[in-house]
Amino acid sequence: MGFAPDIKQNQLLAALPVDCLQRWASDLEAVEMPLGMVLYESGVTLRHVYFPTTSIVSLLYVLEDGSSTEIAVVGSEGMVGISLFMGGGSTPSRAVVQSAGTAYRLRASEMNLEFDRSGPSMHLLLRFTQALITQMTQTAVCNRHHSLDQQLCRWLLLSLDRMQGSELVMTQELIANMLGVRREGVTEAAFKLQRAGLIRYARGRISVLDRPGLETRTCECYAVVKKEYDRLLPADIAH
Repeated sequence: MGFAPDIKQNQLLAALPVDCLQRWASDLEAVEMPLGMVLYESGVTLRHVYFPTTSIVSLLYVLEDGSSTEIAVVGSEGMVGISLFMGGGSTPSRAVVQSAGTAYRLRASEMNLEFDRSGPSMHLLLRFTQALITQMTQTAVCNRHHSLDQQLCRWLLLSLDRMQGSELVMTQELIANMLGVRREGVTEAAFKLQRAGLIRYARGRISVLDRPGLETRTCECYAVVKKEYDRLLPADIAH
């Protein structure tokens, strides 16, 4: 690949016991994660799990007509592919790279072997799973009850927590697909935030200028999710 991201860039990997990482030493593979790459489709048996380092992955539910809505985001705080050790082997969602970067990939068989050891690694992975389920639940509540600009603030803050820097490369069309709304709605919400001096949006790049302002403007959902990650995961990996 020509690169080797620091394993500690994924904070879940960094929190795993040393003996677990030693067992995975020859199997963890550094991979590029280009924008739009599909890691798995709905109903397909997972062959790998992914630990993002500098990339962000969106978990989407896709309807029969092709429309989609994001149900969660995963970045350097966690992993993609929890259905492997939760017993299903597949999931009705699709996993797509939302922000390009890198990740570590591990074969499904290795993950299942480690989980079956029923040691500290299993407990850490289950706590991450509970935090992820909280994010999914709160996203559903937010999409039903809160305004689009509140949803956009929540989405921006969750994405910022899972990346380095304060700039996202993201088209309005992609954001609309993530939030399950029309592109015109995203345009209006983004301009509201820009007029308020919170973000700058141009040519598919969103620069966050005032993060505290976003936190003030968003709904309670962001704080609920962040609190649960902080509660369930070690302090150095919680977001």
